[in-house]
Amino acid sequence: MTVVMHFINGAQVANSSNRTGKVFNPALGQVIREVALAETKDAKAAIQAAQDAFPSWRDTSLTKRQQIMFNFREILNASKEELAAIVTQEHGKTLPDALGEVTRGLEVVEYATAMASHLKGSYSESVSTSIDVYSIKQPLGVVGIISPFNFPAMVPMWFFPIAIAAGNTVVLKPSEKNPSAAIWMAEKLKEAGLPDGVFNVLQGDKVAVDELLTNKVVQAISFVGSTPIAKYVYETGTAHGKRVQALGGAKNHMLVLPDADLDLVADSAINAGFGSAGERCMAISVVVAVEPIADELVAKIQSRMATLKVGDGTRNCDMGPLVTKEHRDKVASYIEIAIADKATVVVDGRGITVDGDANGFWLGPTLIDNVPTSSRVYKDEIFGPVLAVVRVSSYEEGLELINNGAYGNGTAIFTNDGGAARRFQNEVEVGMIGINVPIPVPVAYYSFGGFKSSLFGDTKAHGAQGVHFFTREKTITSRWLDPSHGGINLGFPQN
Repeated sequence: MTVVMHFINGAQVANSSNRTGKVFNPALGQVIREVALAETKDAKAAIQAAQDAFPSWRDTSLTKRQQIMFNFREILNASKEELAAIVTQEHGKTLPDALGEVTRGLEVVEYATAMASHLKGSYSESVSTSIDVYSIKQPLGVVGIISPFNFPAMVPMWFFPIAIAAGNTVVLKPSEKNPSAAIWMAEKLKEAGLPDGVFNVLQGDKVAVDELLTNKVVQAISFVGSTPIAKYVYETGTAHGKRVQALGGAKNHMLVLPDADLDLVADSAINAGFGSAGERCMAISVVVAVEPIADELVAKIQSRMATLKVGDGTRNCDMGPLVTKEHRDKVASYIEIAIADKATVVVDGRGITVDGDANGFWLGPTLIDNVPTSSRVYKDEIFGPVLAVVRVSSYEEGLELINNGAYGNGTAIFTNDGGAARRFQNEVEVGMIGINVPIPVPVAYYSFGGFKSSLFGDTKAHGAQGVHFFTREKTITSRWLDPSHGGINLGFPQN
């Protein structure tokens, strides 16, 4: 069986041991390949390759670095369907959803092509007699990226285009559940002209992660995943002197006011709750309905759910399988928890008819009404197609519910009252807010990240904060008493 290998110093490299993991096609429930699980020796080799490549890459002109990003952008845009197919095969999301993932990652690549503008410093002339002060932004060195299974293409692209264009070298540790997209991107970066060693892929599990977190060469870590692991990554990385941005879990609420357009709300709840089988950190998992509209809203959501087609992501389906059997079983167990907690299971996604292989990791869209806030169905990040409905009596009660939660990643309010929406965006303690928009993922030139247990560290992903994370600023105070110049050269400067 094919083994997905590491990509180190410009080439695919075999593992130093025979330790491997299984890679499934979730729609078939079958192992389709294996993935190398790095030993510490392999992790050190990837880090060493990045360290060796850093001096020359740091000194490469911004013009050349941007040109390579432009090349990668063109290659990626021309072959994005190929990458989307890889994502669908190993994750299970539908092809249109996978293509959307690649397209959102492409936005960050495009943002990185303007790195010359993002790295501009400042200059103050004659702050004192004959003294000027100015600032410059420089790369950190070797940086590590640890990405999750739910977005094997987009999340790495949140980080590495900015890191590379800013002059850093990268070691990416993708999820062992779907490792092939990372190798595909590494090959395309090489095709775009990226020098060997600037971008490396380290396959593996906790062994690889721990070496990235503790190795003194690695200067910074970008992580996306569950909150317990995000906390571990943050605490371990910072204890070893690294910059860390660790994006954790979420429990995203949609607050629905009585004046909202309930048809729009029902459509949005379906889209945001069940897209990618609910395996999104920005998925809406709780609809907070301000009475008296809950009965009508639940009925509208239920009627729309009846039209959804679940099946193989390569076919004409609305929703695919979950990523593994173990995850499917864990998500399905929350339906029994809901029943035990006296919630109302309106739509049970277990045992549905699917357009796909019977062995796939299937769980249909599930709707649970009257969920007690004491229930684990409400409290836990389920990370699957389970949509809970909580009924409240007022805007204030709904706001308090959201603000009392452990997470603060994303939220949305649906209303036709501009004053209520403005009040909500001011009062809610959440990092990303949608107003009549259910999945408020920022575009690339704004930054992605939440509050509370949804983000460890003070820097968000991509946008201006992403550039800040991957650079450090120097401030120079200078005085020149004698003028000088570099001689005569009538040629037009190119690089």
